[in-house]
This record gives sequence, C-alpha cells and structure tokens, in this order.
Amino acid sequence: MNQPPFLKSGDTIGILSTARKTTRDAILQAREIIEGLGYKVKYAPNLFAEQNQFAGTDEQRIADMRTLLEDTEVKAIICARGGYGTTRIVDRIDWSLLEKQPKWICGFSDVTAILCHLHNLGMESIHSIMAAQFDFQQEERKRSIESLFALLRGEPFKMETPAHPFNRPGEATGELVGGNLSILNNLIGTSSNPSYEGKILFMEDLDEYLYHIDRMMVHLKRCGKLEKLAGLVVGQMSDMNDNPIPFGKTAYEIIQEHVAEYSFPVAFGCPVGHEPLNLAVPAGRKVRFTVTKKGAQLKQISCS
Repeated sequence: MNQPPFLKSGDTIGILSTARKTTRDAILQAREIIEGLGYKVKYAPNLFAEQNQFAGTDEQRIADMRTLLEDTEVKAIICARGGYGTTRIVDRIDWSLLEKQPKWICGFSDVTAILCHLHNLGMESIHSIMAAQFDFQQEERKRSIESLFALLRGEPFKMETPAHPFNRPGEATGELVGGNLSILNNLIGTSSNPSYEGKILFMEDLDEYLYHIDRMMVHLKRCGKLEKLAGLVVGQMSDMNDNPIPFGKTAYEIIQEHVAEYSFPVAFGCPVGHEPLNLAVPAGRKVRFTVTKKGAQLKQISCS
C-alpha cells in the first residue's frame, strides 16, 4: 500500500464534505482544535454550500475534492460529515491527482466508499471521526480525535479491546479493510468494491433494522466475501431498529451466526463506529490480529 507522508507541525489540513451539508458553526470547533494542535486549516470552497440535504451539487463536491487534491499545501483531508452522497461522486473524482501527490483522506460512515476506492488504488487512508464531531470537552470524542492525529503523525497503530463472549480466538495477519456495513454491501459490483481475500475486515453500522443486518450478512456470504477473510473485527452496531414482530436476535448475534461456519478469528466490541468513542483505523495497513480469552488486539506489523 502507498502510504502518504505523515504530518509535521504547521502542515495544512483541508476540510470538505462529500455527502450531507454542514454549517460553519459545526466546523468552527474542529478548526479551533486542529489549529490548537499546531496545524493550519483550509476549507474547501463549497464546504458550506447547500442543495437539499447535500453539501452543494455533485459538481461542487467534486470540485472541492479536486481543489484540495491539487493544493500542494494540503497534506491531509478530513471529511466534515457523512450522511449520503459520496457514492454519487466517487467515480467522477480524478484520483490520479492523489497518486501524483499522496495525502491522507480521513472519515467514516458514508466516506467508507472513498476509503474502499482508495484501497483498490493501493492507497492507505484513515477510518476516523469527522470534523463536525470534533469536541475536546467530551472525553471519548477527545480520545477519538487524538487517535486520528496519532496516525496522521505516523505513530504506530495499536488497538486493544476487552474480551467479549462472542469472540473466536485465533491469530491472523492481513491488510485492514472495511467501514460501514451498509456501504460495504452497496459497493459490491462497483469499481470501489475491495477484495476481502486474506484481509482483516472491520465493520460497523447505525440506525438499521435488524433484518437489514441479517440481509447484508447473507449477501456478503452469498458473494463469497466472508469465506476467505483472515479475520473479522465487529465494531459498534448503534441504535438498531426492530419490527412489531421481533427479529429475535441482536445485531451481534446475527453476525456471529453468519460467521460461525468459518475458522478465522473474530472480535466483537471494537470502539469503531457511530459512538463518541470512534478510534482511528489505518485502512489498508498490514496488521497482526490476535484474539484470546483476555481480549483482542490489532497491531501494525512494523510496531515493536
């Protein structure tokens, strides 16, 4: 995987939205935090544009990405927020600009589409908290922000999670790939669909019906996406919904059922997703994944 240069004090970070609209007030706190950490901030020209629920038209959001990709001062791009809209533009972005001048792209949720697209282009990215969520007053969000900037500075990646009754012990190595489960399903059959073979897959989701989680896991299995995994990391499944006639299982129980036939290690309860504690994950990086009775650990291969 091609790894963009790590950030140094005084470097410039760009902020844009590839999906839902945002406001100046929502981003102001992120700007103050980033500048307080010793970096400069540059807003994309159309960051606060609006077209219905979107952050401007598709053309404006594409232009914003091009502007930040072409800007030689910008060393990293943090997406403002998710929602919906990234898949509308991902195929129309000139990613060759990123190949000429690699830089970090950071985000999660709907931005999963870009992270997976970059994976196919051989470029590392960061699954992380987004600018509209920056808040140093809330301890868990503060930890999430700190984990993002640790990766941006080049600190070795390591994440540990406590034991969970659904965990399956084992050890594996592979590149990290994943993100939002709904988006991962939506990418199948497109140019942004990454190979899962030999990979450590991580997944999370928000505000889905439990039967949707089941349907998506069935789809991954039918597509052959699960059988060749090296390992599975299950993050937060937040604010799940059910019907008047209950589905009968939790999201974790559904996922456990669908991976029961495989032998790769599995860990549940990873602090990744739509909760205040959303620790940064270097998508595309090769890691060692270890699950024991005491808990689970992800650790980049080069980390001593």
